[in-house]
Amino acid sequence: MRSLRRPLFVLLGLLALSGCATRPPASEPEALAEYEQNNDPIEPFNRTMYAVHNGIDTVLLRPAAQVYRFVIPQPVRGGIRNVLANLRSPVILINDGLQGETQRFGTTLGRFLLNTTLGLGGIFDVAKNFGLPAHSEDFGQTLAVWGVGEGPYLFIPVLGPSNPRDLTGFGVDMAANPLTWVLANGDNTLENLGYVQLGLTVLDTREGLLDAIDNVNATSLDPYATLRSAYRQRRQNEIRNGGDRPAPANATGTGFGVGAGLSD
Repeated sequence: MRSLRRPLFVLLGLLALSGCATRPPASEPEALAEYEQNNDPIEPFNRTMYAVHNGIDTVLLRPAAQVYRFVIPQPVRGGIRNVLANLRSPVILINDGLQGETQRFGTTLGRFLLNTTLGLGGIFDVAKNFGLPAHSEDFGQTLAVWGVGEGPYLFIPVLGPSNPRDLTGFGVDMAANPLTWVLANGDNTLENLGYVQLGLTVLDTREGLLDAIDNVNATSLDPYATLRSAYRQRRQNEIRNGGDRPAPANATGTGFGVGAGLSD
């Protein structure tokens, strides 16, 4: 077995290298600048994953979202979206606190209490009428605020565009969500409710992107590159809280480590 390890490691290394994009030489400054701007050193591998995702989306996700839109009236879909957003409130609250955003922490707490009670479990977003607008936070954003670089761009089938920082944040958010532990207590009813929540989240997310993704596929010469650019811009905007907060010094750095600190 030991004699097989070295050639196996060499083979794995060659397979990994085959999935890497070739870095342009310094003699081609424009191509090099574009390569660094894209932050996609494993682009061939990511494009393969994008093709896999497109196959799954074409066969399953998009048709399911279309049926969901056709069968479920918009007011009902809106109520479901509100409930799902309300269920994410504990994770948003935790990340507001970790980022030291006291005002947004209070807003999230107030929204959760009002929508859970007066909003009948979150079906109605009554909190916005009290001057408490919705916002999104996750641990990927928290890591960025702490100065952690995003790392190389990744495309994960079904999950979509990501990077090591956001992928780590996704896992931490799942572990930090109190619902994860409630649904994993072995009770079959609660477990089934968890699957229902997951299914509705997937349907709601894909339904909300039907028109946007169809438009990208119809008008873009390279939908993969368009989605990559849109994702990175959106994440940068979310990290900056829509522009209210300066970008952290290493928020878009490629290193997956703690940066020098925050620019603010």
